[in-house]
Amino acid sequence: MVMKCTAVWLVALALLGSVCDAQWGNSDYKPSPPRYQKPSPPVRQEPSKQAPQVPQQTKQTFEKPLTWKYPEEPKPEPQPEVPFELRYPVPASTVAVECRERDAHVEVKKDMFGIGQFINPADLTLGACGAISEDNSAQVLIFEAELHDCGSTLAMTEDSLIYTFTLNYRPQPLGGSPVVRTSSAAVIVECHYPRKHNVSSLALNPLWIPFSAVKVAEEFLYFTLKLMTDDWQYERPSYQYFLGDTINIEAIVKQYFHVPLRVYVDNCVATLSPDMSSSPRYAFIENHGCLVDARITGSDSKFMTRSAENKLQFQLEAFRFQGADSGLLYITCHLKATSVAYAIDTEHRACSYTNGWKEASGSDGACGSCDTGGFGQSGTGGGSLSTPGRKIRDVHQSEIFEWEGDVTLGPIPIEEKVMA
Repeated sequence: MVMKCTAVWLVALALLGSVCDAQWGNSDYKPSPPRYQKPSPPVRQEPSKQAPQVPQQTKQTFEKPLTWKYPEEPKPEPQPEVPFELRYPVPASTVAVECRERDAHVEVKKDMFGIGQFINPADLTLGACGAISEDNSAQVLIFEAELHDCGSTLAMTEDSLIYTFTLNYRPQPLGGSPVVRTSSAAVIVECHYPRKHNVSSLALNPLWIPFSAVKVAEEFLYFTLKLMTDDWQYERPSYQYFLGDTINIEAIVKQYFHVPLRVYVDNCVATLSPDMSSSPRYAFIENHGCLVDARITGSDSKFMTRSAENKLQFQLEAFRFQGADSGLLYITCHLKATSVAYAIDTEHRACSYTNGWKEASGSDGACGSCDTGGFGQSGTGGGSLSTPGRKIRDVHQSEIFEWEGDVTLGPIPIEEKVMA
């Protein structure tokens, strides 16, 4: 069996050898070219640098141009015109003294500097003496000192004995803070007594003048005259009027640090020029505060009821001078002011004629003599700054301190109404 298999293998090998000789034995045989060409190896190329491409863009347009920008710069707000005037401090009348027979009675307002800032009572002394009491309703500190006490000094002249006290104010810091709102001050207070008296059985009248009265008399007052709106709330911005209109006029005395004052319109005259003595002229307030225009012409001119003692308002019906081409008017009024402590009388009044004479403060009895004047004739003139004046009613009565001044208002155009 083995031998038989061996013979078969030998025969197979012999056949295979003959086949190989037949294929490779012929030297002229060349293999056929390959059906597909072998790809050549790739050629290495250096990378080339190219400039970056700029993207193509087009600007967007709008049908209407834009007016808004971002961010928009803020525009400064327009500043209104402010009627500002720097006010300079003026002397404050806050200290008064009553010189008695044996002592001096001194009263000091807590608002000692007149700036609305109350002082601490412990910071104020009369010499070395403190205040003995306070008047909370009037906000006043009260000091009393014997003439030879509280560090007073005595000086003699030929006719007087002068006791001098020093009112010392030394402010302390407020509330533990290092600030003060007032400055140190020293006020000299004097009491003058005459050395010579008339020895008789009659009562002796003191010859000295109280310190408070002297201080009031040494100061000045200012009077103003303004045209007002129909509601009396604002000054009228225009001076233009027409016949038949009502002219609202307000007279004011600026009090500053005075005792309370009452203002009066003593007389008023209307002219065509600022010269109050020119012609033609018409005195519509005369005889110490009698508004006679309604009495003469039957108009509605009148004083208004007083709303404040230092203010007096009145109405005048607009008019023109007959035959005058110019419709301009100048109004000059003589104003007076007295302390409100003085009663309204025949020389200090504001009377209107409305079915009889009526006084602006209700004291109608003071108007009894208004019909005795010469209506529409005279007036007086001067400047707006008044000077102190004294007027004595009777030798047995106290002096009346009175301030007077003249104020001119104008020109005031009065036009005629056009009829359709």
